[in-house]
Amino acid sequence: MAQPDTVTRILDTAEVLFAERGFAETSLRNITSKAKVNLAAVNYHFGSKKSLIQAVFSRYLDPFTRRFHAALDDLEARHRQDGSIIPLEELLETMARTVLEVPAERNSLKVFMRLLGLAYSQAQGHLRRYIQEEYGSVFTRFTELVRKATPELPDAERFWRLHFVLGTVIFTLSGLDALRDIAEQDYHEHVSVRDLIRRLRPVVVSAMQAPLPEPPVQDVS
Repeated sequence: MAQPDTVTRILDTAEVLFAERGFAETSLRNITSKAKVNLAAVNYHFGSKKSLIQAVFSRYLDPFTRRFHAALDDLEARHRQDGSIIPLEELLETMARTVLEVPAERNSLKVFMRLLGLAYSQAQGHLRRYIQEEYGSVFTRFTELVRKATPELPDAERFWRLHFVLGTVIFTLSGLDALRDIAEQDYHEHVSVRDLIRRLRPVVVSAMQAPLPEPPVQDVS
């Protein structure tokens, strides 16, 4: 039992410190000190900081990918029966539901969201390549279904809107505790995660379906 306990302790500590401080600001010494293991244990089980970062992400993205593929399979099978396109709202709702299910197997929703945010804002080349190679298929599949649901959007505009939506979701859910405190103190509302998703859903759907922006004005001076 000692070996799995050591690996789990290293991963639990690393993901919390990465989420709090970022990748560059978190050293292996920080992790080993808080996890109460020696550096040799990290090197033995993971080999390098890069591999440890990848292992942290795999704990969330492995179950997320399995669940999301299965959920998209169900959606496609249901709509295949009548030949209809999967509506954008159903796609976004399915993604949100899958995101909420995964942290129950790991640490917390807040940590998961902060790690995803770091994957965009701080990810070095090795992590981007790792995520693309290991998990790119499910994101490519989702993007293609969104493309079919929003044929009126140019590809570049759809790319930007998806990333704006993702940024909104990550910012909101990674700051969940603060938002709950504000809602309780200022508006006397007790907000569950499900309540938050219910309120967030029409906002992100409207963002994806908003009119196209006006083309830039050409400067003829």
